[in-house]
Amino acid sequence: MTARTVLTLAGLTLREAARRKVLRALAVLTLALLGLSAWGFAKLAGLESQAGALTSGEVRLVASQLLNLVMFGLSLIAALGTAFLAGPTLAGEVESGQALVLLARPVRRSAVLVGKWLGLVAFGSGYVVLAGLAQFLVVRVTVDYWPPQPVTGLALLAAQTAVLLTLGLLLATAVSPMASGVVAVGLFGATWIAGVVGGVGEALGNEGVARVGTVSRMLLPTDGLWRGAMHAFQDPSAVLAAGAEFAGFPFLSEAGLTPAYLAWSVLWVALVLGLAGTVFARRDV
Repeated sequence: MTARTVLTLAGLTLREAARRKVLRALAVLTLALLGLSAWGFAKLAGLESQAGALTSGEVRLVASQLLNLVMFGLSLIAALGTAFLAGPTLAGEVESGQALVLLARPVRRSAVLVGKWLGLVAFGSGYVVLAGLAQFLVVRVTVDYWPPQPVTGLALLAAQTAVLLTLGLLLATAVSPMASGVVAVGLFGATWIAGVVGGVGEALGNEGVARVGTVSRMLLPTDGLWRGAMHAFQDPSAVLAAGAEFAGFPFLSEAGLTPAYLAWSVLWVALVLGLAGTVFARRDV
């Protein structure tokens, strides 16, 4: 597996992804979300000028939490897009017979898989960065708020996207393109819900319920990475200002990610990608 082959395949995958109808759907959904958020943040900024309403500090604090809510919407759009791109990119080509043209040449299947994975990671990361920066500008113009760690937050959202598309590629080596996308998005949602349940368990002091979120974040790191991104986007004083009554709130992160968890996320991607390569190498095409 040469680096030139992998990069060539990554470039082809990136161009192919840009031509698919999924890209247009992503653009429409993103513009709609940006437009709605701009309207909402503008209304929030208007509360500051009303008598007896919110102070400028309170407006920024609320904007911090609303930003996390909107960024979750962007992460969900990215999840949908990458999950439904991973399936057709691999399983679709196998079912249609297009993979035979490429695999008939002296190209290793591992190079094909890694090249496609790299192209999809570039596509998903590019979307997260562009959409995230656009949202930051909307918040800055409307309520004069800028997240404290924008680079870290966007990097973690890009990592979340990479985790999900890696799972999508693994599923695409065994099931149909549509099924792989549905299962990947379903697991993404289930992990987020499990994280919310775990947060409620922590707030109530129930270790058994809290363990649900911990286990789910280990099995699929998407929710853990999302919580790290939230911590990077929110105002540093948000946790103190929220108080105990907001413990377990799904759009409030009390702490950033540990280096150990980041290392586990990288290892998880490597293990799942390696498993996908093993399954793909044994599949009849």
